[in-house]
Amino acid sequence: MNAPWTALKQQIQTWGKALSFDAIGIASIDLNAASARFKRFLAAGWHGQMDYLAKHGEKRFRPELLVPGTVSVICARLNYLPEPLQAMRQALGDPNRAYLSRYALGRDYHKLIKRRLLVLARKLEERIGPFGYRVFCDSAPVLEKPLAQQAGLGFYGKHTNLIAFQQGSFFFLGEIYTDLPLPPDPPLPKSYCGSCRACLEVCPTQAIVAPYQLDARRCISYLTIELHGPIPEELRPKIGNRVFGCDDCQLVCPWNRKAQLTKEPDFLPRHGLEKASLVELFAWSEAEFLAKTEGSAIRRLGYERWLRNLAVGLGNAPPSLKVLSALKARLNHPSALVREHVSWALAKHTAQLKTSATAT
Repeated sequence: MNAPWTALKQQIQTWGKALSFDAIGIASIDLNAASARFKRFLAAGWHGQMDYLAKHGEKRFRPELLVPGTVSVICARLNYLPEPLQAMRQALGDPNRAYLSRYALGRDYHKLIKRRLLVLARKLEERIGPFGYRVFCDSAPVLEKPLAQQAGLGFYGKHTNLIAFQQGSFFFLGEIYTDLPLPPDPPLPKSYCGSCRACLEVCPTQAIVAPYQLDARRCISYLTIELHGPIPEELRPKIGNRVFGCDDCQLVCPWNRKAQLTKEPDFLPRHGLEKASLVELFAWSEAEFLAKTEGSAIRRLGYERWLRNLAVGLGNAPPSLKVLSALKARLNHPSALVREHVSWALAKHTAQLKTSATAT
């Protein structure tokens, strides 16, 4: 009875490979365990300003409510790592360079993955006829990581990211909710981290409060991308030169020693963002920002918060004439948010210079 569905599942995986996905798995729709974890995360208030995570009721935990008729989920994984880990460490280690999370250096992954999943769904439709489905990629109340874990695509790291055995954690996920009774893959156990605590220890803001528990309000990715107001002053010095997201917990993960570079040209760096300086990016006009972030995940940040983040990075950079001049040029910016962070950065440099002068 199950043989035709097993054969169809194998065909789906073959098509997925031809579409350059790194892995395809099938998940069941039982998310009870993940639902309990997620609700504890919300109850602790760790989601901060990400109010959308608390919306949609049970639809996030019950796929059949989000897409009526859903009985299985086709999960896809696609690597995005655009450069060797050593190059990332060099960028982080240079306080004058702007560090952007490597997933954001190329084109926005949402559209690329959704388009590819639609091609996969249409191939399936050509084979079996019309069926019920809907495609997602970080675009709806979907528990992507729990579904991918159930589909055997990865296990949870203590940093709460998903990790694949042979490819590490630098990958995107996408899903097709479907009414086809495809046989699910065996889920991977929760974790293979053992006694390792590298990610907890390296986190600049101690956002990983315990293994598998993340207080997003302290996470640099949250602070530089999701937070809309001022970045808390006590956390600004810890952000360093990270102006869009953070990869530290992934960089130190032993499983990423095997991380493979992406084969997707669209995920490769554009406009020299992998090596740009803080001063260079801070000088962009709004028109330049919009032009150079077109088709990029960075665009959703907006120009005002882009300058806010760069001002923090410049405040953490070594004092120099270039850095001070760049900050002073934005001291009277129309945005109060930008002015506040510029003033903080200049005050920090003033204090450093006074301390240095006193010491000599």
